[in-house]
Amino acid sequence: MDLAVTSSIGQFIVDHLGVVFAALGLALAALMGGIGSAKGTGMAGEAAAASVAENPDNFGKVLILQVLPGTQGIYGLVVAFIALGTITSNPDMSIFKGLGILAAALPAAFCLYHSALMQARASIASIQLINKRPNQLGRAIIFPAIVETYAILALLISLLAITGISGLNI
Repeated sequence: MDLAVTSSIGQFIVDHLGVVFAALGLALAALMGGIGSAKGTGMAGEAAAASVAENPDNFGKVLILQVLPGTQGIYGLVVAFIALGTITSNPDMSIFKGLGILAAALPAAFCLYHSALMQARASIASIQLINKRPNQLGRAIIFPAIVETYAILALLISLLAITGISGLNI
């Protein structure tokens, strides 16, 4: 490869590092939320299947509890779409803005992953509650829903930070 071509490719990469870092942030938010949700709904699904095997009438109740850890994947996608909007509206963003978008996506990425797994554990315990007391669905939903609060807070901080950083002139 010609030295001039190599140099121009290198310069292109340096000129667009902001976009690369921002894209890394959106990818992390989507991936970590999605991986956590996949693991969480899988864990809760195992418990739900065992519950339905014992009592087929529990299906609708435990399905709700299985689905709850899946919301973090949706939240990760929301963060990714907002970050993507920032990238497409500013394709020549500075490296500083790109690093800011990456940093803004990290609360969602890590919290969504972890909260999906913790919500799965709470859902499993709630499924066990339904096995013993099928009339306690309302109470059973509250336990994993409390964990959801922290996923929503991570979503909000990442969205607010991305929005704030995208408005900066850096």
